[in-house]
Amino acid sequence: MASKREFDVIIWGASGFTGRLVAEYYLKQYGLDGTLKWAMAGRSQNKLEQVRKELGNKDVPLIVADSHDRDSLDAMVSRAKVICTTVGPYALYGDELVASCVEHGTDYCDLAGETQWIRRMIDSHNEAAQKSGARIVHCCGFDSIPSDLGVHYLQNECQERKGEYAQHVKMRLKSAKGGFSGGTYASMNNVMAEAAEDPEVYKVLFNPYGLNPRGDMKGPDRADLQSVKLDKDVNAYIMPFIMAAINTRVVRRSHALLGYPYGKDFRYDEAMISGKGLAGRLKGYAGLAALAAMMAGKPDSLYKKVINKFFPEPGEGPSKEEREAGFWNFTVVGKLKDGSAVTARVTGDRDPGYGSTSKMLGESAACLALDKKSSPKVAGILTPASAMGMTLIERLQKHAGLSFSINK
Repeated sequence: MASKREFDVIIWGASGFTGRLVAEYYLKQYGLDGTLKWAMAGRSQNKLEQVRKELGNKDVPLIVADSHDRDSLDAMVSRAKVICTTVGPYALYGDELVASCVEHGTDYCDLAGETQWIRRMIDSHNEAAQKSGARIVHCCGFDSIPSDLGVHYLQNECQERKGEYAQHVKMRLKSAKGGFSGGTYASMNNVMAEAAEDPEVYKVLFNPYGLNPRGDMKGPDRADLQSVKLDKDVNAYIMPFIMAAINTRVVRRSHALLGYPYGKDFRYDEAMISGKGLAGRLKGYAGLAALAAMMAGKPDSLYKKVINKFFPEPGEGPSKEEREAGFWNFTVVGKLKDGSAVTARVTGDRDPGYGSTSKMLGESAACLALDKKSSPKVAGILTPASAMGMTLIERLQKHAGLSFSINK
């Protein structure tokens, strides 16, 4: 039934900052009546009409619904093959939308980086989604597509070039330029607030395998990096990467959902490269201190209220010029059994939090809607790699300014 629906993709939250970027991207990349049929949705008709006016196309279809009105969500979800949502924090606004998509067998993708909420969605809806055929794909932005698909790409290359998979993969953020996402920061604050109130949330957040299938939430990996150290494989000092808390869990879930092709002893970790020599080490310690300052304090404390003033609000973002001047660059190192390594690069041509993320999300939705090769027999609460894999990598390289390559 989903194949006969009115729209391929509905962008939910199109009047918000990131949602509008997805709409802008679709209009430029796909037009309106081409291969991809899409619409914009939100809770305010007036705001949607304003976005449509700013896009310069009066024919973009508009749909009004509300995150907490199940009937309105059901009416929207039943009209599309895929719901593409930018409305977060998802733990506050995402429950009913996921439930509706699962019930109607509608595919779904989002920008969630909220481990505790994704865990709840897995426990609540995975079996029902498998039965209805819905593919619910979380983490389709900067967290966690570069990590998840970067590992997927590298391991495919290791198998083709060396006849074996890497036993240990290291993802290192080499460089990036772009503002911190207000939506991401709001989601992080909500995660910390939930963890402060619920010990079970805390356990999920700090379990390296917290998103794995129940009964399989253990393995050789330990806690994410919490210090500054020298990494000889990249010949530089490394420091903690704030997005590792979600990215590493997504990579491990992908591995589990794909049937553990790299082996049960596969290890994965992430970090940021701070630089070489004493300067790199000192930069790492400065970054560590800044990260500690950002994460410290109770959610409702005066300290936290002061810190929050230094970060953008949800819905705020950089200018077009700033987005287009941004970039990001990961180094991916795969360690083989004999100690040798295969190294790859994963890059993006816009700022990670907005310009690149909006294109990654848009192409994820397009892949689910249009590409029959994107694991059509797989359903449930999935990841980018387990749902779309190399098909999405091809799309991202063709349309979204990403590159995946092996270092010579």
